[in-house]
Amino acid sequence: MTANAGKERRSEQRQNDAPSFSVNRETDGAALVVKGEWSALTVGGVEKRLRRELAGHPPLRAVDLEGVTKLDTTGALLLQEALGAEKNDFITDNPQYKRLLELAVESPGPKLPDENEKPALGVRFLHDLGKTITEEYRLAIQMVGFLGEYIVTCLRLVRRPKALPFTSLVYHMQQVGVSAVPIVSLLAFLIGLVIAYMGAQQLAMFGAEIFTIKLVEITTLRELGVLLTSIVVAGRSGSSFTAQIGAMVANEEVAAMRTMGLSPMTRLAFPRITALVLMLPALVFLADIMSILGGGVAAMTIMDMAPASYAARMQADINLGNFAVGMVKTPFFAVIIGVIGCFQGFQVTGSAESVGRLTTHSVVEAIFMVIVCDAMFALFFTGIGV
Repeated sequence: MTANAGKERRSEQRQNDAPSFSVNRETDGAALVVKGEWSALTVGGVEKRLRRELAGHPPLRAVDLEGVTKLDTTGALLLQEALGAEKNDFITDNPQYKRLLELAVESPGPKLPDENEKPALGVRFLHDLGKTITEEYRLAIQMVGFLGEYIVTCLRLVRRPKALPFTSLVYHMQQVGVSAVPIVSLLAFLIGLVIAYMGAQQLAMFGAEIFTIKLVEITTLRELGVLLTSIVVAGRSGSSFTAQIGAMVANEEVAAMRTMGLSPMTRLAFPRITALVLMLPALVFLADIMSILGGGVAAMTIMDMAPASYAARMQADINLGNFAVGMVKTPFFAVIIGVIGCFQGFQVTGSAESVGRLTTHSVVEAIFMVIVCDAMFALFFTGIGV
């Protein structure tokens, strides 16, 4: 009986401490009477009712706090904000309550910005810049996690080769590699032709036309062959990865795969990224050959050099170190293009507009990251003297 009586007393005390209010309408104006505990732990349940009760009514004459059992800064700020405390007389004999109310009047809460008020140009720029940086940082963290998931999948498939999606891998190798041969070959041939043509014109002013062959060899084998091939693959295959996976996400095919217990990383991302890693070196090798052939056509046309002489000169000037530098970059570029393309595809939200927007983002980010990575490799190889 004693325990039940204690529980009843505590329950009655909590009810008495609960915040409450009432409005007394008098001839000289209305007065608000507040009772109970007005603190951060209790005002949440009464705040909306208080604002709704006072909405549309004339200002209060006074606020009676004689029945308040506890008041903290949160309760004082609520009264000041909801009632317009600087226009009211607070009735209380508690000096602590008076001090809190004075502080609330002197330091009102922050003014919320008007939705129709446009911020200044500098503020908008800083807001947009901060938002962009935050979004890109969040996406970068997620992309690193996606790369880690791909690496873990590779290690798991090495231990369990029977789970390898071989058919899908071969299909994407054909799409990424074999189908890209015509455009890569034509582009590389024209690049070698232009480099040799422009180089011969400039070097002729110094009587050094013969060094045109060395120029073609260095620029194509070391830099332009791998860089331009990667850019073409990023625009061709990277965008395809994003569009294909994005369409599957929009049609809820990816969700269906997860429901059936199939891993989208294993079935969708792994074959595409691995196909790029395997086929991009072959495409770069082909681009190097076609660039040298394009340079040979320019040399035979401008410099009247025989094909045998061009081949002998190229064989004498060629540096396998430049070729190795270009080929070392290809797996890294392939992973960058594949990871960005597949990751952006999984970010599609379900609309056609989202597919198109993220496909554009995929191409731009892949090309940007390839160029940044190429610059880092250039600094690295230059630093070690290669």
